[in-house]
Amino acid sequence: MTKPPNTSGPLTRVRRMSPNLTLTLMVVIVAVVVILGVLVVNRSQRPGGEPAEASRTVEGHALLEAADGKVTVVEFLDYQCPACAAFYSNVINGLEHDYAGRITLVVRNFPIQKHPLAVPAARMAEAAAMQGKYRQMYHALYDNYDSWALSPGGDEPSADLGRAQARFDELARQLGLDLDRLHRDADSDHASRRIEADRAAGVRAGVSGTPTIFVNGVEFSAGESSFAEFDSRFRARIDRALGR
Repeated sequence: MTKPPNTSGPLTRVRRMSPNLTLTLMVVIVAVVVILGVLVVNRSQRPGGEPAEASRTVEGHALLEAADGKVTVVEFLDYQCPACAAFYSNVINGLEHDYAGRITLVVRNFPIQKHPLAVPAARMAEAAAMQGKYRQMYHALYDNYDSWALSPGGDEPSADLGRAQARFDELARQLGLDLDRLHRDADSDHASRRIEADRAAGVRAGVSGTPTIFVNGVEFSAGESSFAEFDSRFRARIDRALGR
């Protein structure tokens, strides 16, 4: 008959794990957990540390779309911001014309508190989007910026909501929008959520002022420069991304 193993002898001592081996395994486990954590964080970000959702995604409104998705430009804007209006006139207009079909150009809301008509204007744009005319309203708001965003006869931002709303309605009629529906949609939770989602995404991406531009998830800045210099450097950056 085979004798059962002696569980109180040498075999027991062999099976016990030494303190040094236990400590080594604990260190290895901690290291693996740390590495996995770093990988998870890195997967949620793009080069330059910008959150992918905020700085590259097309969750905003696309003014241009490219099928290959090779280059995505995202602008965070404030409709009443004079710098945004100047950027629109001096950079974006030309970009829309010259890069149509070659890049994806997305705009997202980032209304700033010191501009009292920024949110009402953003609501008008979001409401127009619900009738399929975001791009047209976006252009109308900036093309007619002085008539609603600035105080009459001055360069100061206007706080006259009644005057601005009358102008918004006039622009909406020119675009053939259903005015009653536009007002309902502008006051809707959907419009509020879209604006707040954009603003929150901008905060996560480190946006603190407007306009702020990202090219493929990395913030673009030309430093202190004229619009002509900015436009030249901006196009050069886009062309490099396109492989030109």
